Amino acid sequence: MRPSNKRLALAGLALMLAAPAVAQAQAPARARNALPEGVTPNAERDVEVAAIDKRSGEMRVFRGKPGQRFSFGTLTVAVRTCETTPPWEPKLTGGFLQIDERRRNGVARIYSGWMFAESPSLNPLEHPRYDIWIRACAMKWPDKGPDTVVVGASTPAAPSSAPKSAETGSAAPSAER
Repeated sequence: MRPSNKRLALAGLALMLAAPAVAQAQAPARARNALPEGVTPNAERDVEVAAIDKRSGEMRVFRGKPGQRFSFGTLTVAVRTCETTPPWEPKLTGGFLQIDERRRNGVARIYSGWMFAESPSLNPLEHPRYDIWIRACAMKWPDKGPDTVVVGASTPAAPSSAPKSAETGSAAPSAER
């Protein structure tokens, strides 16, 4: 390939690779941040987190919205989001938590990750004094979606393409003998 053709090919490749980035940069910020249809925003979800102090036996349940923080002993827990499966699927609930501990020399992040209600030992907070775990997440689910099949709904039948009888105007079976 000649040097001028090579430069032309490289320039074309650079334009093709840059086009999606330019289109994304020009898209309105609102459209980029919009949730897909049927997704419950965090502000409309309800989360339930339980905490226990293993020394004193104190147990508390915190209810709130993702994004809220609560304190328990020396811990500050921030629930960033929670997810749960739709009611028609096997129950699975998880939440993304960030847990900070107040210490003499400041604050330290001691946990950042997903916890799962049905498998609390899968990704637990490992702390000598406290246990924290997700208990529930409530979300709204759309009644209908693009793949929803409505059972028992009757739709009007499409007109038949069969030849009509001269007397009734309705389709008549043809009798060949």
